[in-house]
Amino acid sequence: MRYPQGGGLTAERQEFREELRLQAAERFALGEGSPAIARDLRVGVRSVRWWRHAWTGGGPRSLRSQRPASLPRLSGRQFAQLEAELAKGPAAHGWEDQCWTLARDRTVIGRRFHLTYTIRGVRKLLMRNGWSCQVPACRAMERDDDAVAVGQGGVAPCRRLAAARGAWLVFEDEAGFSMTPPHAKTWSPRGRTPVVRVRGRSRRRLSIAALTCYKPGHRSRLIYRPRRDDGNRDGRKSFSWRAYRDLLIAAHQQLDGPLVLIWDNLNVHKAAGLREFAETCDWLTIYYLPPYAPDLNPVEGIWSLLRRGWLSNVAFSTPDHLVQTVRRGLRYIPYRSHLIDGCLTETGLTVQPV
Repeated sequence: MRYPQGGGLTAERQEFREELRLQAAERFALGEGSPAIARDLRVGVRSVRWWRHAWTGGGPRSLRSQRPASLPRLSGRQFAQLEAELAKGPAAHGWEDQCWTLARDRTVIGRRFHLTYTIRGVRKLLMRNGWSCQVPACRAMERDDDAVAVGQGGVAPCRRLAAARGAWLVFEDEAGFSMTPPHAKTWSPRGRTPVVRVRGRSRRRLSIAALTCYKPGHRSRLIYRPRRDDGNRDGRKSFSWRAYRDLLIAAHQQLDGPLVLIWDNLNVHKAAGLREFAETCDWLTIYYLPPYAPDLNPVEGIWSLLRRGWLSNVAFSTPDHLVQTVRRGLRYIPYRSHLIDGCLTETGLTVQPV
């Protein structure tokens, strides 16, 4: 569609849409059909039909824009100043949490420009300038955004090295799953909160280490290894460096090619035994992601697919039920490489021949 959500509200967008309607009016006079006009102008057929109805009753004059009855109280320059104030965050203006509400926006407008707005007026002002109410993404306070930006660009040398060697670009991550399922939306009568029955006492029951593997001209691959909790409270709950070594050897044999591995700064990933192993393997090159940057790892998307799909709102009866459900999802994803490619696209990274 030509019009995004909230489009056509500024003066520029009004002029643009008016020009499209007048172009459609010229084609109405020629007797062209609505589907062809909608396709050429990149608008909806329903919109063209409304324009045709108005044009039939009032001619081209009825398709001209209705100019605003009054000028906006905040100019474009003033709204840019307001955006700069809002970008500082609510904490900079005296609020403890990090959520902007219409009432708080109205307060900032009053403090900065000495203008009184209604809540409805603030909402229209924000929507007119491309703002919307959204669910925020959480980021660690220790995260260095500059280092993450450099790290995202730093994947380029990894891609060039992988292309030069004809190697697979491999991302690794691990996750734990318990008997308490993640919550997803469900339908329920209005006014009645749905209830999902889960286990009250739930420890981590299953750990998964997974590799997403990419190479231009080849189907993307997912390689994983599970580790089930044996119930020993004094035993190791996560993977050891030997487990990671065995996983990399299996991936090398399965992919039949050298690997350029990218993973996070987990202490096990930097174990002395694993570093010595990597130095002896000419087919393995290791790079590390910036700290607190899970959004650069496509394996995080695999965990999201599992939690939003097969694991959500499931009443696990036994640990075996949990293991079977996780395995079912992990068996489904490798046969649909577009899901693995989508996880890479979500990070903003690409794998292309260099």
